[in-house]
Amino acid sequence: MIPLRIKVEANADQPFVVRLRSFEADAREQRTDQLNPFDAALERVGPEGAHYVGAGGPIRILGIDPSKVDGDVLLVNPRRGTADRLIRSSSPHNTFLVTERCDQVCLMCSQPPKKHHVDLFPYFETAALLAPEGATIGISGGEPMLFKGQLLAFLGRVLDARADLSFHVLTNGQHFDPDDCEAIRRIDRGRVVWGIPLYSRDPAVHDKIVGKAGALEQLLENLALMCRLGSQVELRTVLMRPNADGLPRLARFIASTLPFIRTWAIMQMENIGFGRMNWKTLFYDSSEGFDVVGRSIDLVRGRGIDAWLYNFPLCTVPERYRHLAPATISDWKRAYRGECGGCKLKAECGGFFEWHPASHGYSNLGAIQ
Repeated sequence: MIPLRIKVEANADQPFVVRLRSFEADAREQRTDQLNPFDAALERVGPEGAHYVGAGGPIRILGIDPSKVDGDVLLVNPRRGTADRLIRSSSPHNTFLVTERCDQVCLMCSQPPKKHHVDLFPYFETAALLAPEGATIGISGGEPMLFKGQLLAFLGRVLDARADLSFHVLTNGQHFDPDDCEAIRRIDRGRVVWGIPLYSRDPAVHDKIVGKAGALEQLLENLALMCRLGSQVELRTVLMRPNADGLPRLARFIASTLPFIRTWAIMQMENIGFGRMNWKTLFYDSSEGFDVVGRSIDLVRGRGIDAWLYNFPLCTVPERYRHLAPATISDWKRAYRGECGGCKLKAECGGFFEWHPASHGYSNLGAIQ
């Protein structure tokens, strides 16, 4: 796996944000003109690590090749001797985990909620402003909209300062209300996509999956509000045994009632967190039972709504639907199995989650020849 947290040594008392910069030897004299106050330039590399110097003082990176972190934006915690790679400059998969609190307890949650919260918005704002040109940054949790005042203000400031950036915000959709309209209207809505889960048209099924009574009713009310605001919405449905049979009904509801959405994503689940605890009762083997997925995709796309398959290995998808299954698993948690050797579509396939079980996952898979 790609490490998201690395070891560092820094002469500082408080956490700080820094962007690592490397320069060719013949360009070192000009490098000062290319740095801003948050940059640290590579001075030397030795057995004891890579040494950087910037306006904030020296920093040493341990255990990783400097070429792997060139341009990365780090949140350094000097007391712990660690740094989180908030922005990896060479990757399209950069997400800010803004909180671990959540008001839902989803059966398959890959990031089980915690009670504590640390406000990192000031650091995230600095990091976003240092992101590479044209980057899309994810916002995740927990439930980010539990801190919607800070979140909406953060989005507004960053988007005003960086016209090239965009955001993809994952939220359970429970916390939008009319009082938020003015703040949302101030945001460039063309550069923010809200990823919102909708698991079933049946309130009993949806509410049981998310562990919250009345959740579907509140969600539909808030989706109507998002429609009136002209917000971009990506509906996300994790495919599981409890909701698989109802997928065509959900597709009909989306096509008839929610045609304003930007896209509908049917997603395979992760074997981690609560998903691992409940895997045997939740995991739906779409390599054997794809028919219900295919019919639902056809219905929605037939009404002119984009629909996609997220986290589906291509060998588990019938050929006529493979073009709808992009590589969506983040690079840092993506893996390929022995069966993938020699597959002609491996370069296009998102593979598997690093923690996908080998013995009780998909029953039908293998290299596509």
